[in-house]
Amino acid sequence: MRIKLCFTASIIGLMASCSSPEEIQEMTYPETKKGDVVDTIHGKVIADPYRWLEDDMSEETKDWVIRQNEVTFSYLKDIPVKAAIKERLTKLWNYEKIGSPFKRGKYTYYYKNDGLQNQYVVYRKDSMDKEEVFLNPNEFSADGTTSLGQLSFSEDGSLAAYAISEGGSDWRKVIVIDAETKEILEDTLLDIKFSGISWKRNEGFFYSSYDKPKGSELSEMTDQHKLYYHKLKTPQSSDQVIYGLKDGEKRRYVGGDVSKDGKYLFITGAISTSGNELLIKNLEDENAPITPMITGYNQDAYVLTVKEDICYIVTNLNAPNQRLCKVPASTPQIEYWEDVIPESEHVLSVSKGAGYLFASYMKDAISEVQQLDYTGKLIRSVELPGLGTANGFGGEDDDSTLYFSFTNYVTPPSIYTFFPETGTSNIYWQPDMDYDPADFVSEQVFFTSKDGTKVPMIITHKKGIEKTSDNPTILYGYGGFNVSLTPSFSVANVVWMEAGGIYAVANLRGGGEYGKKWHDAGTQFNKQNVFDDFIAAGEYLIAEKYTSSDFLAIRGGSNGGLLVGATMTQRPDLMKVALPAVGVLDMLRYHKFTAGAGWAYDYGTADDSPEMLDYLLSYSPIHNVKEGVSYPATLITTGDHDDRVVPAHSFKFAAELQAKHEGENPVLIRIETNAGHGAGTPVSKIIEQNADIFGFTLHNMGIKKVKF
Repeated sequence: MRIKLCFTASIIGLMASCSSPEEIQEMTYPETKKGDVVDTIHGKVIADPYRWLEDDMSEETKDWVIRQNEVTFSYLKDIPVKAAIKERLTKLWNYEKIGSPFKRGKYTYYYKNDGLQNQYVVYRKDSMDKEEVFLNPNEFSADGTTSLGQLSFSEDGSLAAYAISEGGSDWRKVIVIDAETKEILEDTLLDIKFSGISWKRNEGFFYSSYDKPKGSELSEMTDQHKLYYHKLKTPQSSDQVIYGLKDGEKRRYVGGDVSKDGKYLFITGAISTSGNELLIKNLEDENAPITPMITGYNQDAYVLTVKEDICYIVTNLNAPNQRLCKVPASTPQIEYWEDVIPESEHVLSVSKGAGYLFASYMKDAISEVQQLDYTGKLIRSVELPGLGTANGFGGEDDDSTLYFSFTNYVTPPSIYTFFPETGTSNIYWQPDMDYDPADFVSEQVFFTSKDGTKVPMIITHKKGIEKTSDNPTILYGYGGFNVSLTPSFSVANVVWMEAGGIYAVANLRGGGEYGKKWHDAGTQFNKQNVFDDFIAAGEYLIAEKYTSSDFLAIRGGSNGGLLVGATMTQRPDLMKVALPAVGVLDMLRYHKFTAGAGWAYDYGTADDSPEMLDYLLSYSPIHNVKEGVSYPATLITTGDHDDRVVPAHSFKFAAELQAKHEGENPVLIRIETNAGHGAGTPVSKIIEQNADIFGFTLHNMGIKKVKF
């Protein structure tokens, strides 16, 4: 298929129309063959002509990827504004970044990046404040695509186990070392996925994984998670299955966590991303059974800590906004649970350190923190540096100082030392970068969705920007899986705003900003609420003169990629640019790959009922691309090693758009090689990706020059 691309435009202003043949470039999309695959689901026949693109092991699919990338990167390299954006991204990204310190054994550890290092380096200091490198993931691979996952220390800090991811995959390898000498102590553990590493004193550790798939590790279904115990210096083949095989019931997510005193193992089991059972085992008694604390999957619950054989549990059972309970380890069943911090009107999360509890409340996506004792008595409200997101306050009971980080959309993350006995804090570290937060403004507004629901949105931009119809604007959203979008700093978004752009984040239903009820209001047969909220957010930005449809882009990743795909197919007139990243785009088959069946709490599946099939068909992006419709300029992004949301979703969506779309807007797919769902992506790739995305967006809004 050929499209006409217009390259004439004002510098910052309304896009000029194509006016002469010299200004039109013809683009030919790679040919994508159509197959004759059809499925019959609940008696309904549904064609799936691009099913062959699901085979990530075929040479035909690999060839298609190469041909698509050739067209996409040929287009992207000629965008006039891209070079300036990349240069500014690189310059602004190049500042030292440090994480909050944490003590293990006789050392204090912290993560640090000198500026443009592809991966953060783990450093440590001894009691004499002598700094040394502990782990440098930049040395794991030549191109920076092998990243460090979890790092876990044994009880006395003398041993460490760390996970690595290669090429962005969710599959991990775990390496055990002597923390003092950094010497590798045994063979590397393989094929570990969605796992913690929790030590049983210095003897061994618990981890989780699936059986290795018989077919492709990147796409084959994995839905029987198991908790294993690995005893040090024994072969992985002899590791004991602790939990996950029970009555033939599939538990797609199983985890194990050992209490700090080493006495108890707490096990969580779940069949979906929401709701879990909670169990306990006394590790001091070899014959002790695994005892249920709470059964079924109608609640989320986890053990925060154990203090003098009393378990402290965070749960949303009978408390949609969460509460903290306590129960003796000897009688852990639900009937013995007592409230320590009751549910309130705002969503609660809890951390502990220095002998105190810290209750963090989310009020309209903004953090408020209270310090309490273990009876739930309020000690004080913690004074934060401003309105934004505060994380941290965790530590051991004998710590005299704690740390927390603070950020918002205009404030780079800074680390503060907190003194729990006085409630005072001071700056431990703040970044030194070529940027002044005072040049920007961030405001929260509330808009009304289709059904009358009030939804919050935070809009951020440079000071002095006037409300006009030609402000390039990115509207970002997620709206799912109980995930809350709280204010956070992004170098990439700052560059977008420096170029004159507006950045808006909508806190849609399906997220966790207002607790379980808000989440459930955007799941299954309520999923359309999420898209309606996002559409209403875009309409608000236009009605309030922040921008217009010619200068609005929508962006989201993973479940947010579904959000973008559904919104652009339902309202292609609303935006000029659509940016779906690693999206869940085939709602009839998402549950057929890797751990996708675990997302059914949010989505339901086509196998559930004829009604659910029809509902999924009503918004599934792949199934709602219509012949002859002019869709917005679209840049689909994915990674060829994404084994969470398999790239076939994006491949098939691109094929549908390229076959059916009419008009001059380009619809392209950018496939990052040797990359996964996003975690651990090297800084060099992140900068290149954002330069391409922002360049594509501005170019298709008619903006040929930017000034920084």
